[in-house]
Amino acid sequence: MDDKIETSAEFAESAALPCHREVHTDPNAPAALRDVPTPMQRVPEAKSAARWAYERLILYIQNFEKTLDAEHEVAMGFVGGDAGVLRIEGMGYFDPDILTFYGSDSEGGRMQLIQHVSELNVILRAMGKPKPEEPAKRIGFRLVKELEEQA
Repeated sequence: MDDKIETSAEFAESAALPCHREVHTDPNAPAALRDVPTPMQRVPEAKSAARWAYERLILYIQNFEKTLDAEHEVAMGFVGGDAGVLRIEGMGYFDPDILTFYGSDSEGGRMQLIQHVSELNVILRAMGKPKPEEPAKRIGFRLVKELEEQA
């Protein structure tokens, strides 16, 4: 336990430092944000817009997945351009205002969407599993489990 007494300026500065979190369907998947300084990994006193959006999206994704059959997984579609669909394999946030979605397209190519919370629009779609012989992966349930472990 650190018994260091902080000045009010040090306290305000440390509470404002950003943190980030990522969870993926593959528990061995490496984090996309590496070498983030330790102070940036701390949970601030108050939740940022990014963390609020992240936690709320987890519930939407989990609820959407509850409606899927064993042959489909959750994906998100894009408006405009030809980016197509991203199979959601991971999601994270970087305080104070960035959300990140990790995944792959229908051909298996890696994709990542970095989104400012003020521009957040997510279309959840059912997408056929890439390997029909394997069970469907449910990222929403992994994300909720991770939130519960924090409490």
